[in-house]
This record gives sequence, structure tokens and C-alpha cells, in this order.
Amino acid sequence: MRRSDLDFHLPPELIAQAPLPDRSASRLLHYRRSDNQIAHHVFSDLPALLRRGDLLVFNDARVLPARFMLRKETGGLIEGLFLAQPSPTKWRVLLRNLGAYRGPLAFVEAELHATIAEVGPGGECTLAVETYETAPAVLSRIGRMPLPPYIKRDRGRDARDDADRERYQTVYASAPGAVAAPTAGLHFTPELLAQLDSGGVERTFVTLQVGLGTFKPVEVEELSEHVMHRETYSISDTSADALNRAKRDGRRIVAIGTTAARVLESQPPGANFVPRTGETGIFIFPPYAWKHVDAMVTNFHLPRSTLIALVAAMVGLDEQRRTYREAIEHRYRFFSYGDAMLIE
Repeated sequence: MRRSDLDFHLPPELIAQAPLPDRSASRLLHYRRSDNQIAHHVFSDLPALLRRGDLLVFNDARVLPARFMLRKETGGLIEGLFLAQPSPTKWRVLLRNLGAYRGPLAFVEAELHATIAEVGPGGECTLAVETYETAPAVLSRIGRMPLPPYIKRDRGRDARDDADRERYQTVYASAPGAVAAPTAGLHFTPELLAQLDSGGVERTFVTLQVGLGTFKPVEVEELSEHVMHRETYSISDTSADALNRAKRDGRRIVAIGTTAARVLESQPPGANFVPRTGETGIFIFPPYAWKHVDAMVTNFHLPRSTLIALVAAMVGLDEQRRTYREAIEHRYRFFSYGDAMLIE
């Protein structure tokens, strides 16, 4: 399969720049693989489209306000993106506009200083930060939400960032560490979750700390040559038990988003789920034999991305193209703050 197979033209005005006032008012394209039928709904219709006994698997990763600004000793500004904290005083970050500068750095909105301990490829660096405070604690005060580059915001702090701190986050997020949201979950509200409960739809949670690589385009022409980014995930005792019961009972496992799907499909076929913490670099693209996921809720994805390849692996490349054409014709909103699709 080739990268160009995943291309399509998207009118720029369909790229959602802000969420709707009501999370569950997003539109929902319903695709049935059994007969290739497409129907159009709003997301609040989801309980009526699922079956009693379905097990929904959510990614409970919590997005850090990971973007921050540094000032060079010469006065110039550097934009930073936090990636990880390998030790109490070391941050792994992505720095923009660093150039050849290697002098001291000061955080713009905090009384903190840092030095560059290591420079890696592609702008990745290790900072030695002069504090024993955790990175999440510092970023909660000074950071901005790491919105994808196709969502345009002013660089200065403003009320919109306060709104993004709430809306670029699922209502059930609990495990901090992600630098991108598991966006299929953004449509759920406490009221909708209660509706699902009353309809006999079960749910459980896994964690996959979504990394910067989720936005990385496929840059090689042959998909089989693409090297997938690796992300940390965990499955708890409770989740493993819920998944095993659903499998044993013959009930559907419904992944809420591509991140939950990747966690599930990273587990061995034909074996019980077990609690574990690990890394996954699984790249799902056609042809692919699904091992655990029976249905999926997902947003509409970027052309030539690993995420749209995953959708094509579930519905087939021709049907992926057809559903996306129909979504564009019906003026669905695309990407992180956009509308959703139920594939069953």
C-alpha cells in the first residue's frame, strides 16, 4: 500500500477551529460494514446505535498544558513543547527556533531557569531545569494546551487557552502525560455516559499517553517502510477483567478512538488480556486482520496519516474513500475539534 492511497482533498473551511458549545452535539456518521450503509446522526444518538452489552474502551490519558516559552540570555524567545520527564530535574522537550544558541534559558512565565543538557535530532533536547517541582505542576501554571498545528491560536495567553484547557480534554481524563488528546472521547458528556449506563452499555479504560508522533505524517511512499512512533500504555486489572468477560460472553469490544484501538490490538491474539504496562509502536494499515476490536468511534483524520490508514484497515480503502467523500459533501467538521464516525 502506498502513501498516496491515503490522500484526499479537504476544503480548509472544514477544519474545525473550535469545539461546539455542546460536546455531544457533534455530528456522527454511522457506517455499517455488514451492508456498507451510511447514515447521518448527531453524537447524542450513540446510545441508540450501540447494543446492550457492548464494552466501550476509552483512553483516559490526560493532556498536559505542554507548550511553554523560554527566553534566551540575548532576549529572543524559544517555543518549547514538553515531551517527558526522565528524571526529577531533566525535561525532554522539543524546542523551536533554538538555532545554534546553547546559553542559559529562563521560563517566560515562571521564576525558573534551565540549561541545555543535550541536543538531539529534529529539535528534541534535554533541559536541566533548576527545580525539583514536577513538570506537570510547573506546566499547570504556565503551560498552554498543545493544540495541533492546524488549529490556529494567538501565541499570547488568552481566554481561549482557558477554554482549550477544558475542551481539549475528555471529561473522564485522569492519567496525566499526553501531549495530544484522544479526540474521539471529546464528544462524551457525563449525561451521555449515564445514558449509556442505563442502556446496558459497559465501559472500561486503558491509558495510552498520546505523543507528538500522532501528528507525524507518513513520509515514505511504501507504508510498510514507515517507522511508527512508540507510546507508553497500561491496562489495569479491572480493564483486563472487563475485556476478558466481554470476550468470553461474545459481546462486542468498541474502541473509543484509534489510541484505544492500538492498545487493544497490541495484545497477543487468542490469549486472555492481562494487566500490563508497556510500549506500542503498532502501525495498522490494510490489509489487517483485527484481533480484538469489533467496532470503533473515531474522528475524521488527516490525509496521508497513520490514523486514516487505521480507518482504511477497518473498512477497506475504497470504503474509507467513499465515507470521507460523503462526509465532505455533507460538510462534516474534520480533525480534533470536529465530528465523529461510528464504524461497526
